[in-house]
Amino acid sequence: MAWLITKYLLTAAVVVLVSEAAKRSDKLGGFIAALPLVTFLALIWLYVEKQPQARISNHAWYTFWYVLPTLPMFLAFPLLLPRLGFWLTMLASVGITVLCFGVFAMVVRQFGIQLLP
Repeated sequence: MAWLITKYLLTAAVVVLVSEAAKRSDKLGGFIAALPLVTFLALIWLYVEKQPQARISNHAWYTFWYVLPTLPMFLAFPLLLPRLGFWLTMLASVGITVLCFGVFAMVVRQFGIQLLP
């Protein structure tokens, strides 16, 4: 149980670090947010918990493919925010990401990369 609490606290600290940095500097907050800190933590947790190397490797592999269709959202968000407000922009961003992911999954399937079951 102590290990699980430690994982939660360290992972939450990453989110707090990003939000606090973003309050001080847009560029620094964006830079820290762009670092794959959550992925690094997940890989560390998998390793420390003695998961097989294949599972750790697959996590990194699929993370790469899942990140690509999220990128258009980061371009759309600042364009939509002044027009739609925060919450509608968040909702639209989720929709954009889901749509891009679906299209992306169909495209990469043609190359033998199976992202959806």
